[in-house]
Amino acid sequence: MNLMSPRLLTALAVETVRQPRPTFGRLMSLNLPRDVLWQALALTLILSTLITELTSVFLAPAPDGGFVISPLMLVTVQAAVPVLTIFLIHWLGRGMGGTGRLEDAILAVTWLQVVMLGLQLVQIVALALLPPLSGIVVIAGLALFLYLLTAFIAELHGFASMGRVFAMILFVLVGVALGLSFVLTLIGVTVPR
Repeated sequence: MNLMSPRLLTALAVETVRQPRPTFGRLMSLNLPRDVLWQALALTLILSTLITELTSVFLAPAPDGGFVISPLMLVTVQAAVPVLTIFLIHWLGRGMGGTGRLEDAILAVTWLQVVMLGLQLVQIVALALLPPLSGIVVIAGLALFLYLLTAFIAELHGFASMGRVFAMILFVLVGVALGLSFVLTLIGVTVPR
């Protein structure tokens, strides 16, 4: 199976949205090596950064005096969040009796990034052609992200209840957000005005 085929990637992404647990289960059965998974994650992060930068240059330039993030800072943030997510999925899932491997947590986040790249392209088209719809696409994208993340974690750790997994995701998100804001406040980082 050639996973780099655009046709196969598109078909898998569509199937993931329709049936996330069985599709992710099939992906896990490939038993891809850890180094391949890390490289795939790095590639998706680079592509996402490039798409974000190109979009901001052509479709949404920052206003004069607006806050602009450098591409290096953007890729750093876009790398830190998925890596933290991978280890949280692995450690917390195992701590709650899950059976998932670290490789499967890397696969979950990487495949989620691939699907979200496709959605990012849809958002760009919506922003270019129908700007009022782009907000709806963003909200739908967030809902899809949370739904797929919940399904992937449930499948990789063998949890039966997606509702409990979703509740744990929300709990962790709130905890991480509070912890991060506390750390940023301690080191003196402020939001530009």
